[in-house]
Amino acid sequence: MTMVSDPSAPAGAAALGSRARRATLAPAPAPASAAGRRASPAPGGAVRERRPGRDLHRAGLRALSAAACVALWQWAAASRADLGVVSFVNVPAPTDVLVAARELFASPKLWLHLQNSLLRALAGFVAAGVTGVVLGLVIGRSRLAEDTLLPPLELLRPIPGVAWIPLAILMFPSAEMSMIFITYMGALFPILLATIHGVGGVDPRLIASSRSLGARPFRLFLEVVLPGALPSIITGMSIGMGTSWFCLVTAEMIGGQYGIGYFTWESYNLQRYPDIVLGMLLIGLLGMLSSALVQRVGAWLTPWHRPEERSR
Repeated sequence: MTMVSDPSAPAGAAALGSRARRATLAPAPAPASAAGRRASPAPGGAVRERRPGRDLHRAGLRALSAAACVALWQWAAASRADLGVVSFVNVPAPTDVLVAARELFASPKLWLHLQNSLLRALAGFVAAGVTGVVLGLVIGRSRLAEDTLLPPLELLRPIPGVAWIPLAILMFPSAEMSMIFITYMGALFPILLATIHGVGGVDPRLIASSRSLGARPFRLFLEVVLPGALPSIITGMSIGMGTSWFCLVTAEMIGGQYGIGYFTWESYNLQRYPDIVLGMLLIGLLGMLSSALVQRVGAWLTPWHRPEERSR
């Protein structure tokens, strides 16, 4: 069929028709393979394919790095290396720690230690999460709250968890409440500051657009401010979980009867050096797993927020 162009048609319409024909004749992009390629946006707008083989290679590299550190530790402890500044003469080897771990796992005290530490850390973290998020949202949205609440909080923030122990013993009637309070203070400030910065980082254009469309203050807060600040809140809660374990172990060393921190301190007093290292590794493992759990839950709560993987 012959197409006859209308000489009276404007030049813009002709150019638009030419672009439409070129777009129609252009080949469609090849679909990604369903066998394991996953496209992800790269910086600059380009699409970069992620392969499962690359992820497997990175996981293997990380496992190899951890194994190399353990092998280096085994060599330094077995040879009683003395580097002048650092000495491994009295440091137990990984094989000694494995023997201590086997004995602890066979003992009924392991569950008591884990149960007490997990309950204390969870109670302090949940209380700190509620307080930090509420205060952070209020301070981030109100200048009056920022001027009245933030100065005393900033004064308390640099105080370490160890310094709270004498006051916590005086304030609370039981050692259990004292340890939970110290854990609470350790997790509060990372969550609080992350929430304040998250609220302050919400795009003002989104707030102005919502107001221009008639959003009321409560809906504006619930549907714009809170979702915009939620990724920062999750980051602060992940950091707060780690600091809560740090402060909890410190508190258990002073006033606990059961717990991973108490187990580590008791092992030091009884000169059971492999148990000291075992307690440290358990603390690190529990902190890592709990922080990873917070990040997983945060990723589930924020499906719209997916940070781009850096191209390397």
